[in-house]
Amino acid sequence: MGNADTKLHFRKAVIQLTTKIQPVEATDNVFWDQFWAECSIAVQDVFALVPAAEIRAVREESPSNLATLCYKAVERLVQCADSGCPSEKERQIVLNCTRLLTRILPYIFEDADWRGFFWSTIPGTKKSGSLDEDADENEARPLAESLLLTVADLLFCPDFTVQSHKKNNPDASEEMRSIDSCEYIWEAGVGFAQSPPPNYIHDRNRTELLKLLLTCFSEAMYLSPSSETQVLNPWVSFFCSAENRHALPLFTSLLNVVCSYDPVGYGIPYNHLLFSDYREQLVEQALQVLIVTLEHETGSAVTGPDNLFVNYLSRIHREEDLSFVLRGFAQLLNNPLIQTYLPRSTKKIHFHQELLILFWKFCDFNKKFLFFVLKSSDVLEMLVPILFYLNDARADQSRVGLMHIGVFILLLLSGERNFGVRLNKPYTLRVPMDIPVFTGTHADLLIVIFHKIITCGHQRLHPLFDCLLTIIVNISPYLKSLSMVAANKLLHLLEAFSTPWYLLSAPQNHNLVFFLLEVFNNIIQYQFDGNFNLVYAIIRKRNVFHQLANLPTDEASIQKTLQKKKNKSGISRLNSTDGESMEGSRPAAPAEPGTLKATLEATPGIDKITEKSQVSEDGTMIALPRSSSPATPPHRGAINGASDTESNSERDSEVLQMPRCSHSVYFSAFSQFHPMLSWKSRLPLQTIMRLLQVLVPQVEKICIDNLTDLQEIILKFLQHGTLVGLLPVPHPILIRKYQANSGTAMWFRTYMWGVIYLRNVDPPIWYDTDIRLFEIHRI
Repeated sequence: MGNADTKLHFRKAVIQLTTKIQPVEATDNVFWDQFWAECSIAVQDVFALVPAAEIRAVREESPSNLATLCYKAVERLVQCADSGCPSEKERQIVLNCTRLLTRILPYIFEDADWRGFFWSTIPGTKKSGSLDEDADENEARPLAESLLLTVADLLFCPDFTVQSHKKNNPDASEEMRSIDSCEYIWEAGVGFAQSPPPNYIHDRNRTELLKLLLTCFSEAMYLSPSSETQVLNPWVSFFCSAENRHALPLFTSLLNVVCSYDPVGYGIPYNHLLFSDYREQLVEQALQVLIVTLEHETGSAVTGPDNLFVNYLSRIHREEDLSFVLRGFAQLLNNPLIQTYLPRSTKKIHFHQELLILFWKFCDFNKKFLFFVLKSSDVLEMLVPILFYLNDARADQSRVGLMHIGVFILLLLSGERNFGVRLNKPYTLRVPMDIPVFTGTHADLLIVIFHKIITCGHQRLHPLFDCLLTIIVNISPYLKSLSMVAANKLLHLLEAFSTPWYLLSAPQNHNLVFFLLEVFNNIIQYQFDGNFNLVYAIIRKRNVFHQLANLPTDEASIQKTLQKKKNKSGISRLNSTDGESMEGSRPAAPAEPGTLKATLEATPGIDKITEKSQVSEDGTMIALPRSSSPATPPHRGAINGASDTESNSERDSEVLQMPRCSHSVYFSAFSQFHPMLSWKSRLPLQTIMRLLQVLVPQVEKICIDNLTDLQEIILKFLQHGTLVGLLPVPHPILIRKYQANSGTAMWFRTYMWGVIYLRNVDPPIWYDTDIRLFEIHRI
C-alpha cells in the first residue's frame, strides 16, 4: 500500500502542476518538494506518471512553471552535492531529481524556443557551481553548467557513488569540497591500480546519474543533420573542458569499468538467470557516455574548448594500459561467440555496436593504440568477432549501421601493412557461421565472408561493395597462400561483376572489376610462389578474362547483350555453390517484422573516404596527390578503378534500381552509359594474360598426358613452377588508406545516436519525441 500511496501522491503533484494557470513561486518549497522530497519513485514510474502530453502542455501553457521545476530540481541537486549526501533522505532526493530531469529534458530540447533555456543565466547563481541567492550577478553561471558540474561531483560522492575512505567523518561537506576524485576512480585499469570492492548500490546510483548525463548530451538528436552540422554540442564541450575538475578521473573510471567488465565471471552455468547484474547496466551507460563525449571532428573549422576526454584518450601510451584496453575489447566482442554444451548457459552482451564505435575512436585518435593492435596477432582477436557480426547481420536491414561500422574498421586496419601480414595466421577457431567449411588462414575467412555479404546480403549493402573490395586490394600484396575455397570465391565475384549486363547496369560498376583485377595482379606479382590455388582457379576460369578483353563496344552488340540478359535481377541473385556450412551454424536471418531501425546519413564514395599511398622499396608509404578533376581518368600505373563518383546514396539508387527497370530503359540509357566503355582500354589485364599465355599450354599438356588425379598433378606443378622473368615489371603496390572527412563524421553521429536511442528502452528516454537527426522506422 505504501508504494501505491507514494505513486498517488506524486501523481497528484504532477496534476497540480499541469492544471495551475498561475505561476508557482520558486520560494514555495512546500509545493516543489512534493516532486522529490516526500517519496521514492522508481524511474519507470516517473516515466509512467509524467506523460509526454502533460509535459508539452505545461511547456506551452505554463512555461514559467516548467522553468521553475527545472531550476528547483537543479537547485536541490546542487544543495545535496554540497552537503555530501550524508543522509538516506538526501540520497533519495538526488535520485528523484535525477529521474525527473531525465524525463523532462528531451521535451525541452525538442522545442527550438526552449533549447537555450538551460544556457540562460539564472539570477543568484555563482560561478563556483552552487546556487546562492547572495551571489554577484556578474558571476552568474548558466543552469546547464551548474547541472553538469553537480552531476560530476555526485559521481564521486562518498557512500553514494564511491566507497568512502573516511569512516564516521562528521564534516562530510568539507570532504566534498576538497575531495581528490583521482583517489576514487571506480575500477582498476588505466592509471589506477586498486580495484574497490563491488557495491551494487553504488553501481545503480552511478547508472542513474550517467543516464541523466546522456540525456543532457542528447540535444544533438534534435538538430537536423543538414543544418548546424558544424555546431559543437555545448553540453559535451563544457563537460569535457577544464571547467570540470573531475574530467580525468571520470574518463578513467568510465574506460576502466568498460574494459574490466567480465560478463561470464567464474563461468557458472546460468548464473546470469539467478542474479541481477547491476554492473552490466553501468557498463552500458558508461560506454554510451564515453562514445558521445569522444565525438570530435579532427580538423574541424569549429573551435571550442579542448575536449579533455579526447586528449586523455590520445595520450594513453604505456604498454600495460594499451594491453588492458585491447584485452577488454577482445573479451567483450568475443562474448557472443562463446560456445557451451548447455544452451544459453552463459551471459551474452548486447552492446557490441557501442564497443565497435569506441574501438574505432581509439584507433582514430590514438595511433599508438592502432600500432599496438597491429604489432601482434592480437588483432585477429578483434577481426574474428567483427567478421562474425558482419556475416550475422548481412540479411537484417535493421543492422545496416552495424555492417558499415564493421567494414569501416576493417578498411582502417587494412591501410596498415601489418594487418595484411597478420592475416596469414591459420584460422583454427570454429565459430559457427553459415559459410563453407574450409582449411586456411584468417585471410581466407575474410574473403569467404565478404563473398557471402556480396552474393547473399540484402540490396541496401550495395554501397559497401567497393569498400569490401578495397579492403581485399589493400591486403592482397601480403597474402602468402589462399585456400581453394577463397580463390574460387574471388573468381566467382569477377565472373559476376564482369558480365556485360552487370557492367552496363550502372556507370560505376566497372570499378568493381578493376578492384578484383588489382587483387589478382598484386598476388601474382608479389606472392606467386604460395598461391597455386589462385593460379589454378584463374586458369580454370580463363574464359572470364578473355571475355573481358573482348567486351563489345558497338551499340548493336550491347543491345543484343541486354536483350539476352534482361531477365536477370542483379548480383545478389547469382547462384554460388557454397557447399556444406559449418556445424552448428544457422542462416543469417532478416529482421523480425516490427523491428525498429534508425535511418542513416549516406556515406561518401570510396574515393572520398580514402587516400592513395604507394609503398616504396623500403616499405614506407608515400601519399599520392588527388586527381585535380573528377573527370580525370585514373593513372594507368595505378590500376586503381577509383570511382570519380557521386555520393553513395546516389550510387545506391543506381545500382539497386537499374536492374528493376524495363528493358526499354536500358536502351534509352545506352547513350548515357556509352562513354563508360572508355575504361575498357585501361583494364589491367597484361599480367594475367601473360600468366595464361605461359601456363595454359603446359597445363593442357599435363591433361593430355594424365587421365586421373588431374587437379592434384596440376596443383603440384603450379606449386613448384615459377614465372620469374616472364611477367611484366611489377607495378607499385597501391594502398588506399582511410581518410577522415566530414561526410563520415556526420554518418558516425547519426549512427551513434540511433544506436543509443534504440538501446535505451527501459525507460524509453526519447521515445515519441520530435527527433530530427534521424527517423525511426519499423521493418
